[in-house]
Amino acid sequence: MGKSRVLVVGATGYIGRRIVKASLAQGHTTYVLQRPEIGLDIEKVQMLLSFKKEGAILVEGSFSDHQSLVEAVKKADVVICTMSGVHFRSHNILLQLKLVDAIKEAGNVKRFLPSEFGMDPSRMGHALEPGKETFDQKMVIRRAIEDANIPFTYVVANCFGGYFAGNLSQFATLIPPRDKVSLYGDGNVKVIFMDEDDVATYTIKAIDDPRTLNKTMYVAPPENILSQRQLVEEWEKLLGRKLEKSSISAQEILAMLKGTDDVGAKAGLGHFYHIFYEGCLTNFEIEEEGHEEASKLYPEVNYTRMHQYLKIYV
Repeated sequence: MGKSRVLVVGATGYIGRRIVKASLAQGHTTYVLQRPEIGLDIEKVQMLLSFKKEGAILVEGSFSDHQSLVEAVKKADVVICTMSGVHFRSHNILLQLKLVDAIKEAGNVKRFLPSEFGMDPSRMGHALEPGKETFDQKMVIRRAIEDANIPFTYVVANCFGGYFAGNLSQFATLIPPRDKVSLYGDGNVKVIFMDEDDVATYTIKAIDDPRTLNKTMYVAPPENILSQRQLVEEWEKLLGRKLEKSSISAQEILAMLKGTDDVGAKAGLGHFYHIFYEGCLTNFEIEEEGHEEASKLYPEVNYTRMHQYLKIYV
């Protein structure tokens, strides 16, 4: 069998652009959905054209035109959706219901990877509002996929390095501190940090793999399971000096959440609480839950360790 043909929906986004490049790099015929809603967003248009230069095929389709989605889906064997589900950007998770309908009607798709790529929503039913909305909506999509008997793979990619590692997990900045750093509690709760390009590589490897069919694949390579304190220590080695450390208690984070009216900040603080105080990414065994782990499935991938990831910030 040849390699699957891939359609990427949400290709100009943070993870979507990486999925496109990984799909092309691994030799897949790669279609990219070009939506008329792009309007005058010149950066997105130019990104789409850059994909075309690299060998991707642009295909027009709109979420407001069901038949156009069906025709786009019919071109591919695998559909990967990477639409945003965070409150401080666009929040479009439920739009995927229209994609599910199109995939169901087209009838040819052998694998659908919906927009996940973060924490496992099936484990976050207890999450704090308003961040809980993202997990609830992802579960709505999962139920729709499974009710329609669409073959799937759910990718749980944990913490993107750009949002959680490069800033040493500091809230409200993406740049690492050079003098003072805030630790969540004692800073010893284990977290999973990932290079975004590696997430894309693992994702594309999974699409033709029967081991990931109708499964959740966790991207959790062992050397990237670090505490915040360990992450800070990697940065200190690169800087050649120690940072002044202070601690933020769980009660302080919850007070900050209650004290702001900014929905994006509230959602983010809730996620930080679950990750850095509850340890929601690492307080269970992946295999015991019946899931697959990407670095075990694909040991040939030389994934980026966080000391390597941090070097560009020095």
